Amino acid sequence: MYKWVNTLAALGGVSGLTRRQWNGRFGELWTYRYVNDVPLRAEADPLHVNWCELTITDERDGRVLYHNAFVTNHALSDDTVVAIVVAGRTRWKVENEGNNTLKTKGYHFEHNYGHGQRHLAAFLLTLILLAFLCHTLLDLLNAKYQLLRQALAARHTFFDDLRALTRYWVFNSWEQLFEFMIRGLQLKPPSA
Repeated sequence: MYKWVNTLAALGGVSGLTRRQWNGRFGELWTYRYVNDVPLRAEADPLHVNWCELTITDERDGRVLYHNAFVTNHALSDDTVVAIVVAGRTRWKVENEGNNTLKTKGYHFEHNYGHGQRHLAAFLLTLILLAFLCHTLLDLLNAKYQLLRQALAARHTFFDDLRALTRYWVFNSWEQLFEFMIRGLQLKPPSA
């Protein structure tokens, strides 16, 4: 694909636009380049994609601050390339931050849990992903959980507190556990 893009660029077949953005401290130049209908691979019947890239440079010294490229099946033009790149950057951010959270924020995703003969590793992975899903839903939907996560900002601190409390006390529900923690931390309970 990049052989096609580079050849088209040399022939003037790659479109582009540049916009100036202010980041609060200095100006940045956001340069978009794009081309439609290039083969993804060199094979007999290749999949054709639309390619775009964004390069952000510091306008003071020309230093590259960000560079990434994306492929899509959506048609690219001066009117659509910015929105496509925003969507691509957002998707990358969600995936990257989700994986980072699973690896470094208490879920221990980096361990493969390769125990057992058949399905134990996949089962343990499923439990990790279910826990992450539940915590994400609680973070979006439960005011008490949100309050506790704000008070105990570091995720490992929150998990350590949960681990200690549930080791020594039995709670009938998450709500009861959250209320106990809110009282213990002397937080103002959220209004219902």
